[in-house]
Amino acid sequence: MTVYQISIFLENKYGKLSEILKLLADENIRIIAATIADTSEFGIMRMIVSDPQKAYTTLKKDNVSVNLTDVLAIVTGSSAGNFAETLSHFTKAGLSIEYMYCFSINGKAILILRTNNREAAREVIRRQGLEYICESDLIKI
Repeated sequence: MTVYQISIFLENKYGKLSEILKLLADENIRIIAATIADTSEFGIMRMIVSDPQKAYTTLKKDNVSVNLTDVLAIVTGSSAGNFAETLSHFTKAGLSIEYMYCFSINGKAILILRTNNREAAREVIRRQGLEYICESDLIKI
């Protein structure tokens, strides 16, 4: 149920995003899902990639401010109602969602999320019988 995510601190400067993407492209790393949160001066790009360790090493080697973190990948239907139902289990358990993004494939949505308590979130997933994806499953997509 855990997958690894690359988080990159980006300056809001012309061409910075292209530089990052070129580094990953040169290593044949596929982007499976991505999101960028930005302000006027910087942004944080979060990505699920085909080889997170290689991406991390590649970016670090080029002095990019990057972190490798574990997040949860939960399978659900792609409607807002499905999202709400899935997330309600975490709310009922008193867990906060720090951030979330998603992507859809073959009629299903994959919610990538981070909570304020990963172990408690894993227990919610087990207890509620939620479908999840592991790193090896994501790489096959």
